[in-house]
Formats: sequence, structure tokens, C-alpha cells
Amino acid sequence: MRPALASALMPLTRALDPETAHNLALRALDWGLAGADTAPDDPILATTFLGLSARNPLGLAAGFDKNAAAVLPLMRLGFGAVEAGTTTPRPQVGSDRPRLFRLEEDRAVINRMGMNNRGLEAFAARLAALPRPLPAILGANIGINKEGAEPERDYPALYEGVAPHADYVAVNVSSPNTPGLRDLQGEARLAAILDATIAARAALPRRPPILVKIAPDLAEDAVESLVETCAGRDIAGLIVSNTTIARPDTLRSAHRGQAGGLSGPPLFRASTELLRRVHRLSRGRLTLVGCGGVSSAEDAYAKIRAGASLVQLYAAFAYEGPALVPRLKRDLAALLRRDGVKRVADAVGVDA
Repeated sequence: MRPALASALMPLTRALDPETAHNLALRALDWGLAGADTAPDDPILATTFLGLSARNPLGLAAGFDKNAAAVLPLMRLGFGAVEAGTTTPRPQVGSDRPRLFRLEEDRAVINRMGMNNRGLEAFAARLAALPRPLPAILGANIGINKEGAEPERDYPALYEGVAPHADYVAVNVSSPNTPGLRDLQGEARLAAILDATIAARAALPRRPPILVKIAPDLAEDAVESLVETCAGRDIAGLIVSNTTIARPDTLRSAHRGQAGGLSGPPLFRASTELLRRVHRLSRGRLTLVGCGGVSSAEDAYAKIRAGASLVQLYAAFAYEGPALVPRLKRDLAALLRRDGVKRVADAVGVDA
């Protein structure tokens, strides 16, 4: 099956509960039913991310494939990077269902999944089993359990578990669906977590770079201290941003009042403004990933121009399916040529 046909069949899943449809999509990917983007990427899209060569700057955000169940099929759809997870030290069932809601009128999603996943041991085994070399950059997103967590112990252990298999590791301290998790973004607590993780990293033979995924709802005075906390340590970059607990007045869906994290186009403006601010504050010391509301090449280009070296998709991919990726790549290449940009890196941060 080709990606375009797989996308054409996606409206048939709208009759299913969103979580059931999502699980079915992962199975279809694992079985090879979504096809592959076999066309070579336009050379203008080639870029470097964290010192690694990427065929394009489009990535899949964490949360889509929590258990690394379909990493290779997702990469074959044409992404330049795929971030699996979030994984936690121990398996957990997450929140009660229903916990995933389509806001179709807004092309958005609200989730309160609660980091449901099979735990680090199973996650690491899936990553270890992947055939190498991989066709895209592989990220591993790590977080803590809802109960019995000790962040200064758990994040280092998680890093140690995924480090042999991932190209980078994303420390998730910003999901709104684990009580108290966002409090870990505070300067003192985040510093303690990062120092413990960096110490564990130093003892390993393979040391993939560390990124921190932050919330779009940070207080203004907290952003600068967070940037300095990360830039002053051996932290490679930030992912800007996770889902939001805000509810813009523009939302039209009947599900707009559901609790959880909102993703999709309503998040685009706030996450991009935060990205732009973080780029200015970091002054080139941190590599940035732009995530939140990207559904077109224009959106992806805006994230790059605001400071992102890699742009991640989630909600738009969930709605549009595999055909979205080749379309975004084609249109992004056209935008770069329109503006006389010879390579993606030359556009990073030009509007910040």
C-alpha cells in the first residue's frame, strides 16, 4: 500500500474511538500496511541535527509511538527523525478511558493518556531489536511514573537504559497529565535532575545528547531561568513545546472543555512565540526542536525561521496520515527555493 492510499482510507477510522483508531494505526504500521515513501528527498532539505545527518528536518513527536512498536515503518514514511516514547521506569496503565479526544472542527487533539506504556525494559528491547543503520534519527523520550517516582534516581536510570540504542534522549518534564511533573521545570529541581542524569551519562561508553522537553505554559519569568539551567550544563537542546493546558477562545469542538493537553493548530502561535524567545535567550548555546501545531510547510518553515533545527509533527499526522510527510517535504523545499535559501541551517532563527 502506498502512503497516499493509506491516508485516503483514514476517514474510515473516524467512526472508531480515537484511542482504538490510534492503536489500529500502529498495528497497521507494524504490519507494513502504510507503505513507504520511496522517492529520494530533495537535496535542499538535507540538514544536520545534533551533529547527525538527517535527510530532512521533519520529525515525529513523542506520544505517537509510546512503546517503540512501529519505529522503522514510521521512519520509512519519510521522516528525518522519529522520537519514540514517553517510556517510564515501570509499566503503567495511564488514565481511565476515554482519555483521547478529537477536536475535528479545530483539527486538534486533547489527550490525558497519563503516559500509558509498557515500561523501560520492553521499550529498550524494542529499540535494541531495530536493524541498523536506521534510515532516520532515533530519539527516545523518557519520563517518570505517576506513583513511586524519585526523579533524581529515575531519569538517570532511564537514560542509562535507552542510551545504547538512541541517537538522542529527551527528558520529559512537561506533560500535563502526570501530577507534579511540570513542577520539575523549576530551576532547583531541574538542575538536580539534569546533574544526576549527566553524571550517569559520563560513566557510559555511548553517550547520546540530552534534550529537555518544556511546556508552552511556563510563566514568563521561568523561561529565562530554565534556558540558563540547561545552557549552563552539558544539555544539547530543548524541545519547544509539549501540549498546552490553555483553551483558546477560538476552539469550536464540543470536546474543547475536556481536561488534558491540547495539541494541533490552536497551539501553533503560543509554541512558536516561545520557540522564538528561547532562541533569543539561548544565543546559539542550545539546539532547538519546534513542536506544536505544525500542519503545513508554511508552519514548518515558520518554526525553522523562529529557531528550530528540527520540526516535529503530531496532531496533523494523526489526522492526515502518511501522505502528509511527502507533501510537507515537497512544499518546504519550494519555500526554501522561493527565498533563495540554499540549506535549512541558513534559515534557522532568521525571524527570531
